[in-house]
Amino acid sequence: MNLIKQIVNKKLNHISTKELLKYSKEYEVPITAAQADQIVLLMKGKNINIYDNNERLELLKQIAKLTSPATAQQVNTLFQQLLK
Repeated sequence: MNLIKQIVNKKLNHISTKELLKYSKEYEVPITAAQADQIVLLMKGKNINIYDNNERLELLKQIAKLTSPATAQQVNTLFQQLLK
């Protein structure tokens, strides 16, 4: 894995609610503060490789269970923007 991917993964695995909300606004992906809290708790410290489709899909399934399928789709849109 190249250095950029490692940096992005590390950032996402240690993201704060405030940072997630900032990115959601920056990329125009609407999520609430409560949803961001739940997503951050789910992701924090799990060392998820966001570039791996299987790992990302598993995370999105967990997000859908905690929040809603619509929120998971919004988060996936945000991930896609961050992966560019």
